[in-house]
Amino acid sequence: MSAPDHAPAVLRLLDANLDRAREGLRVVEDWCRFGLDRSDLVARLKDLRQRLGVLHADRYKQARHTATDSAAGLGHPAQGQREQPAQVVAANCGRVQEALRVLEEFGRGIDAPLAAEAAAIRYALYDLEVELLRACRGGDQRRQLLATCRLYLITSPSPQLEGMVEAALRGGVRLVQYRAKEGGLGPDGQPLTDAVRLRQAQALRQLCSRHGALFVVNDRIDIALAVDADGVHLGQGDLPPALARQLLGPERLIGRSTHALPQLQQAVADGCDYVGVGPVNATPTKPGREPVGLDYVRQAAAASPIPFFAIGGIDATSLAAVQAAGGERVAVVRAITEAADPEAASRHLLHLLQAGATCEQSAQ
Repeated sequence: MSAPDHAPAVLRLLDANLDRAREGLRVVEDWCRFGLDRSDLVARLKDLRQRLGVLHADRYKQARHTATDSAAGLGHPAQGQREQPAQVVAANCGRVQEALRVLEEFGRGIDAPLAAEAAAIRYALYDLEVELLRACRGGDQRRQLLATCRLYLITSPSPQLEGMVEAALRGGVRLVQYRAKEGGLGPDGQPLTDAVRLRQAQALRQLCSRHGALFVVNDRIDIALAVDADGVHLGQGDLPPALARQLLGPERLIGRSTHALPQLQQAVADGCDYVGVGPVNATPTKPGREPVGLDYVRQAAAASPIPFFAIGGIDATSLAAVQAAGGERVAVVRAITEAADPEAASRHLLHLLQAGATCEQSAQ
C-alpha cells in the first residue's frame, strides 16, 4: 500500500474521503443548528469535524486532481428520494461512516494517527447517529401520538399530585399538562417556588415517559426545556408562539388557549400543534372568564385543521353535549384531579369518548 507506485493514488483517496467525511458532518451539523436548534448536537458534530480537519494534511490536498477522476460527479437515483430532513441526516451519517472506514483501512500504512482517529470517530458517530435520528423524528412521533389523544389531563396543585397523575396514566391518559400558576400552594401548604415546580415537573415527566404519554408544561418554556418536556401550552397573554418555537425548536409541541374562532385561526397561522377551545362552561380554574358555550365548539369542529380540545367544566355528565357539538377531544382538570378514584374516572371518560367516536363513525 505504501509502495511508491501506489502512493499518489492513496494520497488522492485519503483526500477525497477526508473531504467526504467533513462535508457529511457539516450537512448534519447545519441541520442540527438551523432545523433542530440543538446546540448540544452541533457542538459534538463540530468537534468530530474539527478533529478530522486537523489531520487533513497539505500533502493530501496537493495530490487532488479532480479533472482526472473518472467518478467525479457521479450520482444515484436514491439521492433524489431524500425528501425529509431525517432521510438527509441518515444518508450523510452513512456517507461519513463509509468515508471513515476507507480512511481507517488505507491510512494504516502511511498515516497511523489518521487511521486511529477515523476509527474512533466512526464508533462515536454510531452512537451519535441514534440521537440525531431520534431528534429528527421527535416532532413526528409526538404529533402522531397527539393525534390519537382524546383525553387531556391538566393538573392543579395538590399534595397527591404524583399519585393522582400516575393513577390517571394507568387509566389510559396519554397527554398531561403540568399547570402550577403563581399563587398556588406546594405540598407543604407554602407558596410554590420555582424549585418546587422544577421537582414536580421532573417527577411528572418521568411518570409520563414510563407510560408512553406526552408531557406538556403550562407557560414555562424554561421548565419545559429543563425537564425535556414534549412541549408547552401558552395562554393568550403568554409569549407569542413564534418566539416559543425559536426557543423550543421544531420537534416539540406548542398548544394555545383560544376563546374565539379568530384566535384559533391565528394559532393555526402561528404553527401551533393543537388548541384548547373554551371555556365551554364556567369553571373555577378560570375565574372571571365568561364561558363561550357550545357554539365555539361547533365552529372549531367545522374549521380547525389541527387537533382541538374542548375545555371548561367538562365531566362525564356534560361530555355528551360536547360530543354532540363536534368535540372529539376534551381537556379536564377537576373531573380527574378531584375524583375519588382518578384511574377509574380516566377510564370512564375515555370509554365515553371512544364510544362517541364509534357512534359518529357508524353514522357516517
